[in-house]
Amino acid sequence: MNEPCCEEVQDFYTSDLKKPMLKEVNAWPHAGKSSSTSGVSFSCPHVCLCLSLLCLTGSLLGHPQCLDYGPPFQPPLRLEFCSAYGNFGCCDQERDNSIAAKYWDIMDYIDPQGHKLCGTYIKDILCQECSPYAAHLYDAENPRTPLRSLPGLCFEYCSEFHLSCYSAIHLLTSDKHIQECCETNRTHFCHLLQLQDEDYCFPKVLQNSALSRSLGSVLEKHGGCIQLCLAEVANGLRNPVLMAHAADQSHRTFVAEQLGLVWVFLPDGSRLEEPFLDIRNMVLATPWLGDERGFLGLAFHPKHKDNRKFYIYYSFMDKNRVEKIRISELKVLASDANKADPRSERNLLELEEPAANHNGGQLLFGVDGYLYLFTGDGGKAGDPFGKFGNAQNKSTLLGKVLRIDVDGRSPDGKPYRIPPDNPFVSDPKARPEVYAYGVRNMWRCAVDRGDPVTKKGRGRIFCGDVGQNRFEEIDLIVKGGNYGWRAKEGFECYDTKLCHNSSLDDILPIFAYGRSVGKSVTGGFVYRGCESPNLNGLYIFGDFMNGRLMALQEDEKTNKWKKQDICIGSTTACAFPGMISSYSKFIISFAEDEAGELYFMSTSYPSAYAPHGSLYKLIDPARRAPPGKCKYKPVPVKTKSKRIPFVPRAKTVLELLNEPSTTKPPKKSSILTAATPRVSSKKAKKTQSTKIKASTAKPAPSGKGRLRVKAEAKPHKGKKVAHNSRITPTPPLPKKKSSHLARTKKILPKKAALAKEKLEKRRKKQL
Repeated sequence: MNEPCCEEVQDFYTSDLKKPMLKEVNAWPHAGKSSSTSGVSFSCPHVCLCLSLLCLTGSLLGHPQCLDYGPPFQPPLRLEFCSAYGNFGCCDQERDNSIAAKYWDIMDYIDPQGHKLCGTYIKDILCQECSPYAAHLYDAENPRTPLRSLPGLCFEYCSEFHLSCYSAIHLLTSDKHIQECCETNRTHFCHLLQLQDEDYCFPKVLQNSALSRSLGSVLEKHGGCIQLCLAEVANGLRNPVLMAHAADQSHRTFVAEQLGLVWVFLPDGSRLEEPFLDIRNMVLATPWLGDERGFLGLAFHPKHKDNRKFYIYYSFMDKNRVEKIRISELKVLASDANKADPRSERNLLELEEPAANHNGGQLLFGVDGYLYLFTGDGGKAGDPFGKFGNAQNKSTLLGKVLRIDVDGRSPDGKPYRIPPDNPFVSDPKARPEVYAYGVRNMWRCAVDRGDPVTKKGRGRIFCGDVGQNRFEEIDLIVKGGNYGWRAKEGFECYDTKLCHNSSLDDILPIFAYGRSVGKSVTGGFVYRGCESPNLNGLYIFGDFMNGRLMALQEDEKTNKWKKQDICIGSTTACAFPGMISSYSKFIISFAEDEAGELYFMSTSYPSAYAPHGSLYKLIDPARRAPPGKCKYKPVPVKTKSKRIPFVPRAKTVLELLNEPSTTKPPKKSSILTAATPRVSSKKAKKTQSTKIKASTAKPAPSGKGRLRVKAEAKPHKGKKVAHNSRITPTPPLPKKKSSHLARTKKILPKKAALAKEKLEKRRKKQL
């Protein structure tokens, strides 16, 4: 072989060799010198050196990842051929059968003696596509790195394979450079297949207890922090307060902004140009930081697909300039499923708000089909209204959980019916709508879908109740329950006199935390989705003020809940295409889509008119569901409005890893990690359109409501990266048989019968 072979390889990979490497290591001390194996001289070592450098280019510390860039999974059925990865890996039955067919096709080119010597080696090498570390073995963790045609092998194992089966190399790879360069040179061949981090080479990776001990489990950092990753779903939103779905199998999502706009997002990630609902002229919202008024709640009727009804909750000012909360029913246009009919509004309930804060805002339908409404205690500090406060006064609707039947009308003319089993229907001193009381300002509640298999937990309602100045709490809603406010805050007394005289049957939180953890809870959801099986049953929530993400895990034996922090991951854990590892600080709300996957909304500048909000999807990097299990076919919905494609702003982990080290540090970003959220002080700027409302509304009290904000960070702009799918690394077999290998027929074992049958049919056609 002559010198130009190295130039050809170098030209082919020029662009990739210019990319920065994680770490430069001279792993080939003999590179550049001639060496021989089995008496055959080798005169082009630079080819192997050039190719070997590619193993380092753009490489990452090894982490579980498949060739399709996703985390490994547990196959739904047992693998027959690559059985070593039958419990956890990167192959399902279809891929396992394909590898088996490839194996038996190769073995048909090998004589009986070769079967004994090489069969196990060839099977093991082919099955590395099924390894949980397949991407690392094939240099596929970075999509820009050329995919290896053979997996990374440990030097000793590789030497044994080459010594016994070197003539089979051309059957395993179609790479002519490897065939010509290294088929007869064991040293260079095995140097070529070495990995930078030797702990991950095959078969050493299987024997490493540190790697296999927690494989497939939720990743935890030192201190017990659960590592999750994020995908940016939407950006440029103005204080996104909620995301809902219509449960109509369209898999659309509806994202509401605090100022009174609701947008439709389609399953492909695009947004419709025209809003679903625009009631900005009715909603009371201001640009002031931390103002809690505005559009606060939306829920679709359980039979929305048939009756087109949905319900909203918002702040407004009446003709007498009195601030109120309104809960209304509306319908979607019959001619356009993506447009609400604002003329269809039917007022169900209006409540006067004595202060600008503590407005509640949650609407949801329980599994009983009734509408639940969550109101705040009226605002100010310490619920100072009346002798015992609004929350303890069952004759007022403030500071309550309400339950109504929107499908009926009451005899007294109310536009809804009172469910007959509401707990206080027979109490003349209580409003019949009251379902539970003693709450301060529940911000974001959710219904548990229940375990996907057993349905355990289905129907439970979880809420985050924002505290006064000491404790934030997570509550489970119980019919007729008294949650203690203002007598109690968290597990402790707030009003000592009331606390000592209060009932011993008060409902205590399932979890409460103090100011060292956070200052304003944002209630979340119990994860019941399909894509991240490890997260099933975790209640995931956050804190608005410090951007902290947390999870509660229930101990079924003791019925107690244990908290764990969630950290949005390291560059190693989240090195998947499209994944990001940071987010905007102020966590406003959580949501789930129609498939049960979990999201949260946050912003870098919590003003109702500042377009710095984003929507993120939570993803477990340690384990996913088997391919195909979570697929669904959205029912198509006709769209009359223009579609606006999603353009990400946050830089992905892979983009950050591929940035040259010589680049200047970026400016302060609004995308902040939970561990180190920081914002710079900046006063809100009022737009001309918002000054009118601001001048007529009551000022938002500072530091006493759900939003306690004094800071801002500028938005971070990123670039979009397109990723191409990897092709299968196993090469096509040569059209003609090798002259030095005799072909023999073999009776297949039962486990490969299907693959053999397909091959026989194909050969008969060829004959």
